[in-house]
Amino acid sequence: MAQTLASISALLLSVSLLVLGHGLQSTLLPLAASQAAFTDLQIGLISSAYFIGMVLGCLGAPHVIMRAGHIRAYAAMVSLMSAAAILHPILVEPVAWFAIRVISGFCLAAFYMIVESWLNERASNENRGMVMSVYVVVLFGSLMMGQVSISIMDINSFIPFAIASVVVSLAVMPVALTTTNQPAPIALVQFRPVKLYRNSPAAMVGCLLIGIANGALLTLTPLYGSQIGLSTEQSAFYAAAIIGGGMLSQWPIGRLSDSMDRRYVLMGLGAFTAASSLAIVLIAPTGFYAAAGLAIVVGVFSQPAYAIATAHGYDYADPEDFVETSSGLLLAFGIGSVGGPLTASILMERVGPSGLYMMVIVVELAMVAFIMTRIFSRSSLTQDEKTDFEYATTAQVGTVLSSEPLDVDADNVIAPEEFPAYEDMIYSPEAEEITEEVILVDDGDDLDEQDPEPEAEGQPGGQEHSKQTEKA
Repeated sequence: MAQTLASISALLLSVSLLVLGHGLQSTLLPLAASQAAFTDLQIGLISSAYFIGMVLGCLGAPHVIMRAGHIRAYAAMVSLMSAAAILHPILVEPVAWFAIRVISGFCLAAFYMIVESWLNERASNENRGMVMSVYVVVLFGSLMMGQVSISIMDINSFIPFAIASVVVSLAVMPVALTTTNQPAPIALVQFRPVKLYRNSPAAMVGCLLIGIANGALLTLTPLYGSQIGLSTEQSAFYAAAIIGGGMLSQWPIGRLSDSMDRRYVLMGLGAFTAASSLAIVLIAPTGFYAAAGLAIVVGVFSQPAYAIATAHGYDYADPEDFVETSSGLLLAFGIGSVGGPLTASILMERVGPSGLYMMVIVVELAMVAFIMTRIFSRSSLTQDEKTDFEYATTAQVGTVLSSEPLDVDADNVIAPEEFPAYEDMIYSPEAEEITEEVILVDDGDDLDEQDPEPEAEGQPGGQEHSKQTEKA
């Protein structure tokens, strides 16, 4: 285990730094926007802009990677995100912040895509679950640290924006200096929503509605905290409480869903999220401990829902369709997340801070009602037909880590004929698909081909041990 983690330490350090800066910005921007006299609607639009960028990044980032290669695309996206962070205090205007957040969302989607495909390349079938579990823990831990770090800064100054920019900039160094070969070229998977819906309506509609609720919770809780009278420091911890609650419950709820129909688990999560949100609306807490305690409860039930919905989608998908399923469910979640902050901000502007949780209640109950109709329409799978819960499905971009290679001859796969960024790479003659492992020797500026003859079984290289699965 230690040797495996050492081989990916540079990637994990990079993830930690960039997500730390992202977490700082996610808490800072709603509070700073409120201090700058932005309206709740404008803050909601700015929050939605981030998810617009994420959706665009999921669609466009593969083309950037194909054109420039993983390392150069990585450096470009991180540098652009750093520049975007420092522009906020320079251009204090809602339209400018909207555009900046679209850019940040696009860059972050590309970052996650590059890092997760790289981790998938480095992992073997035996340790892939462990590798991605460590990755997700690092991701959520860094996000929480970034959120609470604002508590020691003055949000009215230039300093927190500068720190966010510096931390994001530092994230490029571990990967830029790594001696590890970059992953193999990627293929694009077409998004076929009709097929995805027919395959698993509960998963697709569930991800859309979960995106609406969780998108609002992830972006507007700092604003909610400030509006109920919490200090800047307390608002930061309040926002982190949502993530913390989700971290506590991801694995146990995921394992629970392995032992029963996941739709019942989704219904339970939706019902309890609605109930805890209703408690917040009725109690209207103004003290920090009461508010944070209720936020943890909301996080416990709301945050695992996306992973359970995607796991349910995989239950009904063929292994060769896992990447397409992941991409489609992610886009459904992203589209929902665009509308969530905007809708919640309108309610907050009209009825006060409780409007955030009023929207969550309506959306969660709508999900419960829809899933209930699906339970009566479709029988559940047997235990043997289900896939095991994967902690990696909680990752931000939702990468599917299947041991199955991506078949470039399938009708849902677009295999680019040329890879300008990889033209100097030498592939093994045995590789019949672009998703096969790249066999490389990096000798200074030149790449020399290794002996294509496979080694004896049990020796390094004697068996295929890494597949690249990528998504749009």
